[in-house]
Amino acid sequence: MPRFVYRALNAAGEIVDGERESVDRGELVAALKAEGLRPLKAQRKGHGLRLKLDLGSQRRVDEAALALFTRGVATLLGAGLPLEQALAEAAEDESVPAMREAVRAVLARVRSGASLADALAEHGDAFPPYYVGLVRAGEAGGTLAEVMRDLADSVERARGLRQDIRSALVYPVLVLVTAVGSVLILLLAVIPEFEPLFEGAGDSLPMTAAAVMWLSRMLRADGWLILLLLLLAAIGLRAAWHDARLRRALDARFLHMPLVGPVLAKTETARFARSLGTLLKNGVDLVPALSMAARTLANAVLVQGIEGIVPRVRRGEGVSGPLAAAGILPPMAERLVRVGESSGALATMLLTVARIHEEEVAREIKRLVALLVPAVTLALGVLVVAIVGSILSAILASYDLPF
Repeated sequence: MPRFVYRALNAAGEIVDGERESVDRGELVAALKAEGLRPLKAQRKGHGLRLKLDLGSQRRVDEAALALFTRGVATLLGAGLPLEQALAEAAEDESVPAMREAVRAVLARVRSGASLADALAEHGDAFPPYYVGLVRAGEAGGTLAEVMRDLADSVERARGLRQDIRSALVYPVLVLVTAVGSVLILLLAVIPEFEPLFEGAGDSLPMTAAAVMWLSRMLRADGWLILLLLLLAAIGLRAAWHDARLRRALDARFLHMPLVGPVLAKTETARFARSLGTLLKNGVDLVPALSMAARTLANAVLVQGIEGIVPRVRRGEGVSGPLAAAGILPPMAERLVRVGESSGALATMLLTVARIHEEEVAREIKRLVALLVPAVTLALGVLVVAIVGSILSAILASYDLPF
C-alpha cells in the first residue's frame, strides 16, 4: 500500500504534518476529515523531492494563473452563475495547462458533492492554505463571491509587489551580466593576443600584468572545470536550502544584511499583514488565520516566530503583545497592529499596514537600484582600466620606456 505525506489543520488551528499508508489520496483525505482535521495538502511519498527540484514552488510559478482564475470565478459568481458553471467556465478559459488540470479536478470533486474548500485543499501546490481557508470561511458564511473578490485583490497585490521587485532588478542584472561578459572577453580574447609579446620578459614583467596573464591562461585551460564547480555548488546550495536548520540560519542572515535586510523584512511584513487582514476580514478566527498567514511567508525565521506566538494568542493574550515580544514586525507595524487591536479594527489596520509597507518597499527598491547601477558601472570601469593598465604597463616596461 502506498504511503502519503499530508499537511492539515487541527481543531485548534495548528498545522499538522505527517505520513501514513492509504489506498489513494481520496481515501486519505476522507480519513483525515473523520479525525477532525482539515486537509491542506496530500501527496504520495516520493513525489515531493521531484516537485521541489523541478518546480521550486508551484504556487509561485502559477501565481498569475491563480490571480486570473480567482478574478474570473469571483466575476462569474457575482453575476449570479452557480458555482459549478463558474468553475467550468474558468477551466475552459484557463491557458496554463497545470492550472487548467487542477481546476478541472476541483470541478469534478465539487460535482461529486465535495465543498469547494475541500476540493481546493486536495491541490495544495496550486491553492495555498490561506486561500483554502478563506474559501472555507466564504462558503460557511454564504459570502463566497465577496471572498473570491477579496482573494483576487490579495493575490494580485502580492503578485504586483513581486513583479515590481523583479522589474526593478532587471536593469542592474543586465549591467552586471554586461560587466562580467566584458571582463571575460578581455581575458579570453584580448589578453592572449599580447602573450607572444611578453614571452621573453620573464621576471621583468610587472606583477599586475603577470597576474592578468595567469588568470587568462587559467580561464582558457580550466574554464570548463570552473563552470562544473559552479554548477555543482549551485546544485549543492539548492539541496541544502531544503535543510530546515540551514534555511533558518541563512534567512536570519538575510534579515540582518545591510540595505537588503530592511527591504526583505518590509516585504514579508506586507505579505503577512495582507494575508492575515484578508482572512480576519472574511470571518476566519484569529488562531487559524495566524497559522495560515504564516505559511504565506518565504522567510523561515519569520514563519517560526509567528507560529511560536500562536499558543499565547490561543491563551487569550491578543496578537499585538506577542508580536511585539517576538520582534517579528517592524516598529511602525507593531504600533499600528496594537492600535487596530485596541480599537476593534484589527483586520482594517492590518490591510493598512500592508499598503504602507508595500509602498515603502517600492521606494526602497528604487533607491537601491539608484545606488546599485552606478556602483556596478564604476566597478566595471575600474576593473577594465586595471586590466588594460596592467598590459600597457607591461608593454612600456618591455621597451624600457618611462611611464
